[in-house]
Amino acid sequence: MQLIAYNGPVDDELYESAIRLFSLLAHPARLRILDMLRRGEACVCHLQATLGAPQPYVSQQLRVLREAGLISQRREGLYIYYWLADPQVERLLAEVLGPMEEISPFPECTCPRCQKTSLAEPIFLVEVN
Repeated sequence: MQLIAYNGPVDDELYESAIRLFSLLAHPARLRILDMLRRGEACVCHLQATLGAPQPYVSQQLRVLREAGLISQRREGLYIYYWLADPQVERLLAEVLGPMEEISPFPECTCPRCQKTSLAEPIFLVEVN
């Protein structure tokens, strides 16, 4: 192996940006949230069911990620949906965590996506006399 010395200028802003990103990713709950969001958008109740954490805690972590510009949000009725907004983070997660696995709906989650999926199973009506 040959080592090559780099004598170019050091961009402190680049290092600071990397430090902020890695600090955000070093938090277990935020890393799990970002991993969930790389599969597609999700609402707070879905993330709460996934993490098994109280809603205020999940919302606090989402606020930190949103303020850092890593995620975005949209409102649909009573639900707020989040998704990854930074393609660099998506590539980094794929490199570190590997390929995504499909996540099943959570029965505890009340969002329309989970409820629609659980209602997709056949329902049989029986007439009672």
